[in-house]
Amino acid sequence: MEDRYHPRDAHQNPELEQKLRSAPFFAGLPERVLDEALAHVVTRTHPANQVILLENDWGSSVYFILEGWAKIRTYNLDGKEVTLNILGTGELFGEMAALDEVPRSTDVITLAPTTIGNMPAQDFVHLVKTEPLAGIRLAQLMGRRLRQVNRRLRLRESDSTSRVADILLFLAEGQGTPDETGGMEIPNLPHRELSSLSGLARETVTRVLSKLEKKGLIERDRETINIPDVYALERMLT
Repeated sequence: MEDRYHPRDAHQNPELEQKLRSAPFFAGLPERVLDEALAHVVTRTHPANQVILLENDWGSSVYFILEGWAKIRTYNLDGKEVTLNILGTGELFGEMAALDEVPRSTDVITLAPTTIGNMPAQDFVHLVKTEPLAGIRLAQLMGRRLRQVNRRLRLRESDSTSRVADILLFLAEGQGTPDETGGMEIPNLPHRELSSLSGLARETVTRVLSKLEKKGLIERDRETINIPDVYALERMLT
């Protein structure tokens, strides 16, 4: 399914407009700037497990997730898949290839039915060049991702419980939704994805999640994992 969005059509699809305009990258931008930036955005809804981008593709678009989940993956020297990041609603990807004008360095695959807004690369680059706040938003995004990578690298030699706890906190930071009791909800991803993110065997991830659940540090159902007390989970890191 494909829709073309234009600000003048907001009355026809207000939900789509709100999702685009509420993306953190656009926060605080003037309405005039937003109207111009979003004028050529095209939205597409993809099924789960569909490849959106492949490594070495050229960067003709920048992508904003309006609904759903996607993973960023690459492969190590042994040919094993490595999940680098999980992105959800409001996040963007593909920005570096657009800015550098080089082929993409990773694959992007949906984890669930996912609606994505495609912004032409030239529109994105023009926005960053002409709107200082957009440049600040991009720098903040890069800084946050770098901090997340640094934290995961520091925990590389930690025990399995610390590494799984860190992945849950990593997801909470990027995709967490506060609940009514003060906890944080994150998507209940397949254990193979948590395994790839943490660098642990899937069986180890399953065992650690059960351990954390017994301790009351997480609560699981089919769709979500609830973290009742984020600070308590942070104290598991060693």
